[in-house]
Amino acid sequence: MTTLHATTSALDDKVVLVTGGTGSFGKAFVQRALASRAKKIIVFSRDEQKHYVMEREIKDKRLRFFVGDIRDRDRLQSALRGVDVVVHAAAMKHVPICEYNPIEAVQTNVNGARNLIEAAMSCGVQRVIALSTDKAVSPANLYGATKLCMEKLLLAANAYSGDRATRFSCVRYGNVMGSAGSVIPLFRAQRSRGQLTITDARMTRFWIEMEDAVNLVLRGLQLMRGGEIYIPKLPTTDIETLAEAVAPGVPRTCVGIRPGEKLHETLISTEEARRTSDLGELLVIWPEFAFHSTNTNVRVGEPVPDDFTYSSDCASPRLGLEETRAMVARVA
Repeated sequence: MTTLHATTSALDDKVVLVTGGTGSFGKAFVQRALASRAKKIIVFSRDEQKHYVMEREIKDKRLRFFVGDIRDRDRLQSALRGVDVVVHAAAMKHVPICEYNPIEAVQTNVNGARNLIEAAMSCGVQRVIALSTDKAVSPANLYGATKLCMEKLLLAANAYSGDRATRFSCVRYGNVMGSAGSVIPLFRAQRSRGQLTITDARMTRFWIEMEDAVNLVLRGLQLMRGGEIYIPKLPTTDIETLAEAVAPGVPRTCVGIRPGEKLHETLISTEEARRTSDLGELLVIWPEFAFHSTNTNVRVGEPVPDDFTYSSDCASPRLGLEETRAMVARVA
């Protein structure tokens, strides 16, 4: 299903730091970065045990491990000295946990973003690209609200940076298949017990493979001038089709939507469509302002219609059962 292709050229001869580098995305990105000509790759994460495991799994002299929390600006400042490129993947991301621990979610997702911005500008980092989510569009839960705030902070940071070197952009995508907390591993575990739980039969979601998520970030690093949000073109499924693909014939119980969940997710709102272009391989939401002299508000690509909305209930392609089975089969 991979449709987006990217090279690692944006990492060549660079020192790269990945926040949340021991997470599902972080590990996949680090593996890809090690195939580049990057000078050094720094894994920044607060989880000591995951550092321990990852350090023994991956042997490369360019790899460094830096235990730290993005809530700690001084620690970030130390970690970012000499860094050229930052991929910001650290976050609290589980919707129910963020709902019940709102201050913790704000501390990490919002205050952590501010700390990263300030430390990156102070250290002269060239490019910062952050991972966002479809839940940031018209958010219905605290997680989405904190990621929307993170987007706004990162994009506006280009104004603070001005004509200095540091540039900030984001990528925004849907559910990563098989990542920590994904419903696919949950369904597989429930399959062995002979009973699946679904929230609402009408629910739809965007899906992206980890390889495509990594490619999107690499492509964003290649294209970014500062202030853009890059969005991939993704397939969707409804929850019933996904459940049948993972666990055919297994009985299902509807348990209702969890706190903060939506029936459908949106990657681009109608309001954002007015400044969105289709680049063929992906979509890009352009910044509302010319933050700096290198951002001339020249928008390449084909503008999308003004009434365009990229929502999982109406986006194409909608995967059928066999296509969904093929997608699920690629998830380890």
